[in-house]
Amino acid sequence: MDLKQVAKDTAKVLASYLTYQSVRIVVAQLSETNPAQAIWLNDFSTKGKIQDGEAYIQELLRENQDFGFRIMTVREYLAHDVTEFLPEMVCTGIQQANMEHRRQHLERTTQLNWSVSSSNPETSSIDSEPNLDNLSS
Repeated sequence: MDLKQVAKDTAKVLASYLTYQSVRIVVAQLSETNPAQAIWLNDFSTKGKIQDGEAYIQELLRENQDFGFRIMTVREYLAHDVTEFLPEMVCTGIQQANMEHRRQHLERTTQLNWSVSSSNPETSSIDSEPNLDNLSS
């Protein structure tokens, strides 16, 4: 496992996602101040290479330099503020999600095992009525 490559790939995906979020923020701002420009940027973004943040920025700079610089500025601001909290949030989120997946899997497995054993009384090791006489107080 090449952890450096995993980190590089993750950073690229995160940068592209922050580019996407920056576009959403700029479109929302423009919707309030200049709806025609918001429509243009939204249309451009749906036709462009938004999944690859760097290719998207290059394409946008060729079409509209002002929007390109504005999105780069917002992206840089988001990167600075978001990455401060990200490591702890990612680790905690993954731990909690893994615990929930394990819990759900265990519930499904035990429910499946319970329904199989209770539907076949010959293989069931649990009596339908417990014997309370053997319990000591």
